[in-house]
Amino acid sequence: MLKTSPSNLVERCEHLMAEMKTLQSENESLKSKAAKDALGDVMDQVQEVKGVKLLATKVAGVDMNGLRELGDQLKEKLGEGVVVLISDSDGKVNMIAMATDGAMGQGAHAGNLIKGIAALVGGGGGGRPNMAQAGGKNPAGIEAAITECAKVLEGQIQ
Repeated sequence: MLKTSPSNLVERCEHLMAEMKTLQSENESLKSKAAKDALGDVMDQVQEVKGVKLLATKVAGVDMNGLRELGDQLKEKLGEGVVVLISDSDGKVNMIAMATDGAMGQGAHAGNLIKGIAALVGGGGGGRPNMAQAGGKNPAGIEAAITECAKVLEGQIQ
């Protein structure tokens, strides 16, 4: 099955493990690039909620790690504000919210924001004031959750 002799089994397994690790790394990199491409330029979707910038958008087929990575990149692009990313992947919903120091200073709380919208996608979650994540089982609720972000954030800002 491993196409080698019994004396070379360990060496062959080590080679296959190394190859698998390389391919997994390559796969993650391609997924990240694909997610970025699928997202396109979303900066035109930024809205202001009581003086705090909010970018709440949907991205298709991205796992939680990919969302965190994208969220960091978008937060940097945004400068100050709140980023909410929601993705449907294999019938499940992944969501992440991130708030910058400036936004938190004005009352934004990523954990409470996620709690306020997670039920709309049939899920739950939470986290810290600067970063939170949640999962859900109802992709049909994604648009409603994105719309609700501004309302929840509005209630947080002093």
